[in-house]
Amino acid sequence: MPPPPVYTPAYTPPPVYTPAPAPAPQSSAYYKNCAAARAAGAAPLYIGEPGYRSKLDADGDGVACEWS
Repeated sequence: MPPPPVYTPAYTPPPVYTPAPAPAPQSSAYYKNCAAARAAGAAPLYIGEPGYRSKLDADGDGVACEWS
């Protein structure tokens, strides 16, 4: 009688590491108005910074709560 067959598992390639995308920055600052931003020492607020909102940017130039 011949010997039993030897089990050889099929080749499985190793997993490919794919880093998770960085989370989008979240704005944790909120200022009710420019007076509040100034009182917190955060003014002026630039577009993309925490606390910036277009509502606080009177002239729409990307800088909110700038001194006039």
